[in-house]
Amino acid sequence: MVSLRFLLCFLFVSSVYATIVSHDGRAITIDGHRRVLLSGSIHYPRSTPEMWPDLIKKGKEGGLDAIETYVFWNAHEPTRRQYDFSGKLDLIRFLKTIQDEGLYGVLRIGPYACAEWNYGGFPVWLHNMPGMVFRTTNKAFMDEMQNFTTMIVDMVKKENLFASQGGPIILAQIENEYGNVMGPYGESGKSYIKWCANMAQSLNVGVPWIMCQQNDAPQPMLNTCNGFYCDDFVPNNPNTPKMWTENWTGWFKQWGGKNSHRTTEDVAFSVARFFQRGGTFNNYYMYHGGTNFDRTAGGPYITTSYDYDAPLDEYGNLNQPKYGHLKQLHDVLHSMEKILTYGNISTIDFGNSASATIYRTKEGSSCFFGNGNENSDATISFQGESYVVPAWSVTILPDCKNEAYNTAKITTQTSMMVKKPNEAEDTPSTLKWSWRPENMDNFLLKGKGESTQTQLFDQKVVTNDQSDYLWYMTTVKFKKRDPFLGKNMSLRVNSTAHVLHAFVNGKHIGNQHVENGKFNYVFEKDVKFKSGRNVIALLSITVGLANYGAFFESKPAGITGPISITGRNVDETIVKDLSAHKWSYKTGLNGFENQLFRTESVSKWSVESVPFNRTMTWYKATFKAPLGNDPVVVDLLGLGKGTAWVNGNNIGRYWPAFISSENGCAAKCNYRGPYHAEKCLTNCGEPTQRWYHVPRSFLNAEGDNTLVLFEEMGGNPSLVSFQTTRVGSVCANVYEKNSIELSCDRKPISAIKFASFGNPYGNCGSFEKGTCESSNNTIDILTQECVGKEKCSIDVSTEKFGAPDCTGSVRRLAVEAIC
Repeated sequence: MVSLRFLLCFLFVSSVYATIVSHDGRAITIDGHRRVLLSGSIHYPRSTPEMWPDLIKKGKEGGLDAIETYVFWNAHEPTRRQYDFSGKLDLIRFLKTIQDEGLYGVLRIGPYACAEWNYGGFPVWLHNMPGMVFRTTNKAFMDEMQNFTTMIVDMVKKENLFASQGGPIILAQIENEYGNVMGPYGESGKSYIKWCANMAQSLNVGVPWIMCQQNDAPQPMLNTCNGFYCDDFVPNNPNTPKMWTENWTGWFKQWGGKNSHRTTEDVAFSVARFFQRGGTFNNYYMYHGGTNFDRTAGGPYITTSYDYDAPLDEYGNLNQPKYGHLKQLHDVLHSMEKILTYGNISTIDFGNSASATIYRTKEGSSCFFGNGNENSDATISFQGESYVVPAWSVTILPDCKNEAYNTAKITTQTSMMVKKPNEAEDTPSTLKWSWRPENMDNFLLKGKGESTQTQLFDQKVVTNDQSDYLWYMTTVKFKKRDPFLGKNMSLRVNSTAHVLHAFVNGKHIGNQHVENGKFNYVFEKDVKFKSGRNVIALLSITVGLANYGAFFESKPAGITGPISITGRNVDETIVKDLSAHKWSYKTGLNGFENQLFRTESVSKWSVESVPFNRTMTWYKATFKAPLGNDPVVVDLLGLGKGTAWVNGNNIGRYWPAFISSENGCAAKCNYRGPYHAEKCLTNCGEPTQRWYHVPRSFLNAEGDNTLVLFEEMGGNPSLVSFQTTRVGSVCANVYEKNSIELSCDRKPISAIKFASFGNPYGNCGSFEKGTCESSNNTIDILTQECVGKEKCSIDVSTEKFGAPDCTGSVRRLAVEAIC
């Protein structure tokens, strides 16, 4: 009887705390209630465990219901059957942090992720298994995929983290965007996607499974949409709700590229129009982009920063006004949840891309007025009232009478971020450096590696992705009277190395890197060979492996040849093909193997005659942690390309020498019209990435910290400095009859730089007074209301500021406050 009572008690407790997640054609249903769900992507390895609570809390405060993350197979199983869930890879801790904040979770197991992550999240050892082909009916692949997926599900079940167990996870995902690349796989692709669905269902997680960008997703999989806009998306089954798993809030950046910005107005427009047209689940990709620490950036050529112009910036700061404007939208949508998920829907087409959508229940009605015209505002007459809807915007009226929100009318502040010097240092801009060369004698002079083959191999096959670096070495002998030696000679390398350094007889003869996305190129340099033995050493460097496309695992990396020596004179050209020579291979560099980046490293460093612009050189310096709690960055301007460590923590690849082109940027960005990744670019003619995130958890608050750099191409470390990033000033430009809150992010407002109520013009940092202004002194009023406070709220009205003489103009308050 005791055991039976225990069992009954257990079943009762389980039934009380379990959450029932289901769906119909309108919405995801949680415990019997249809829900409007706003979600945001935060990838746990792109931040640190110490950052997770703050990021997730800001998500909740921003109006999110759920946090979404991928699971990265190659991070968790870097070597077959050897797993890592430590530190920032602690998936369970991340999911429990979501639960602690009272939010739902969306677990995208994949295990293919894409995500601009190295190799799309697949481990390279998988590629190197015999007979392996990814993402098709290949038994070896399916066995490994099922093993990893099952392990993740079992881990999550063990901790009772699925909603069916009382946990936060309401949705799980299998595969990822396969429909985008499915064609080349033919019938095997169709069979594979059915196998994925059956395998996922067999795991009995108790919540719905989703497949994004998969129009033929088998039932009961829920097919979902990814993109900049998904309002036209129609699910493949009437019982599947209209769901948007990736609303791209910006775009990623590649080395040599510019900064992409998606306007706040356009993101809000895309969300409002999606809900206007029947959507009920929207996930922002990304809500916090974060940082590609270590070697996790994919691409190839994805930068270390994965900021993505998300509502939370790379360091976790609020990206205003995007964060605040979307928060207001979320509040309005949540206030309409019942009517949006249960109401009858009708639409009125006013022509010229203007429309009204009305949701009605017995209790009332809510309206969306949409204007998809890129150029002209729309005047909509509805129930005896007239409403002006700006071009490319949506107005939301929860009661179909009063405008509560318009996507193009921003009433939240704009925050201008600044970098501050390290106040913990007496001379923060000058670090004291020591150095040592990378020891390459075995490679450059002896051509001595770990293995030898008479062919050229793809870099992935040799390194198993344990390093970015692979040496290809061979020896060529010439007799004294060899006809080659009397000619003009060159070394010619057909390469798919992302970066290539070439050495002959210990001398660096040149390097070349991929530009403009051309990952197949020819490196050719004039060389003087000698009679006797000559050593050719080629260092191939990868900068993230391909992460997208059909059969992307087979895209070559490294030096696959042919490689030849060419001799020319007036009469003839002789070519000596070295591709089938005896090639010696060595993975990695000595400095990495000897862990020169470790603070406890006992290797000798020199403080004498620190060289600048020297290739293959290690540098080290100590510094004090910047004071306070603001995020820390290190400015690597002046360096070439390499890797950086702080206290032994790899903060990622750096490449400030890679300058973006001068063309393609614009001073102003028009939010109207469809967004694409080449619209609204900045940072032309500047380093692709200059500042690199150093999480506070990497630093010693007391005592010294150590920065180690490995410089490949040659640079000047004397310009390197540590800084903090914070809000420098906040601005607003708000129409009358609204209110605005100014906040300096837990720091006091120190001064009002500009304020005008009337018809001011310009942008944050460059406001100007217009032709009319209020009768009261606007600066004095705001100084009294705001200065000395961390935040202040202002009603924009004539009662507060006086009535400006603005005949025919809509009155606005423009303000800039210094933090």
